[in-house]
Amino acid sequence: MTTLIDSIANRDGETPKPRHPEKQGREDTPVLRKPDWIRVKAPVSKGFAETREIVRSKNLTTVCEEAACPNIGECWDKKHATMMIMGDTCTRACAFCNVKTGLPGALDVDEPRHVAEAVAEMGLAHVVITSVDRDDLTDGGAEHFAQVIRAIRETSPQTTIEILTPDFLRKDRAEDIVIDARPDVFNHNLETVPRLYLSIRPGARYFNSLRLLEKVKERDPSMFTKSGIMVGLGETREEVMQVMDDMRSAGIDFITIGQYLQPTRKHAPVDRFVHPDEFKSYESVARAKGFLMVSASPLTRSSHHAGEDFAKLRAARQTKTSSQYS
Repeated sequence: MTTLIDSIANRDGETPKPRHPEKQGREDTPVLRKPDWIRVKAPVSKGFAETREIVRSKNLTTVCEEAACPNIGECWDKKHATMMIMGDTCTRACAFCNVKTGLPGALDVDEPRHVAEAVAEMGLAHVVITSVDRDDLTDGGAEHFAQVIRAIRETSPQTTIEILTPDFLRKDRAEDIVIDARPDVFNHNLETVPRLYLSIRPGARYFNSLRLLEKVKERDPSMFTKSGIMVGLGETREEVMQVMDDMRSAGIDFITIGQYLQPTRKHAPVDRFVHPDEFKSYESVARAKGFLMVSASPLTRSSHHAGEDFAKLRAARQTKTSSQYS
């Protein structure tokens, strides 16, 4: 359901404050009625409640909650939560994102340990770690990412780690710190087509994001790379095809394509709801272009089914390698 009141109450019960202060002066945008294929049930399961209790007890932030992910009920029921590190306040103000905007606080030095403890308590075989943008930090938070990765490796050595990072724009070689911590999957989302960056992702640069993922492959060719886009923002099919080609040129292994959902009336409007058949077509094209793994559906999100998809991704590489030497 679309949030119509653009405010958030702090956990300690303080007076609600604007979640997106930079958007308060904007006119309300129309909200399209969602088709049947995009609807999800409200989370009420025992597993969901148990996951929420673990997250609360470790004082953790999750992108599942902050970004109002429609899959939270399904994922949390299975104790799959995507940890969002470095706070809940982003220095960017993307037109599509529900994570609140403002000046973030200092980094929590205990956060790597708390994340590692939560991963161990949930018994995760695969974990996804993401973050807000931290343009206020000299390295964009790269060292904090590395500390979290190392803490998880120490407490849960069998757990595979997927990271979904910021773009580290103008943070010279910061990405090297994260790459050298050796996550299993390095994910950074392009989010949309180049033409829409100024209106949808104004603080980012398309080719910087693309180059970031290319650098991962240059520094560690064995590391899996992943990126995703949203559709339904006004892009054309031809533009999506071009993004696929750009991704393949950068050596990206895994592409995700999902439907954009408007968080509030102050955010970018949904241009259209893309039919499931069109997502199937995108998936076929992407596989033909050589991606090892493709996830394309209305409810696809970067971390949805991430563990199962990682197993398929690894198997696809093994199959491709075997065929090359057979």
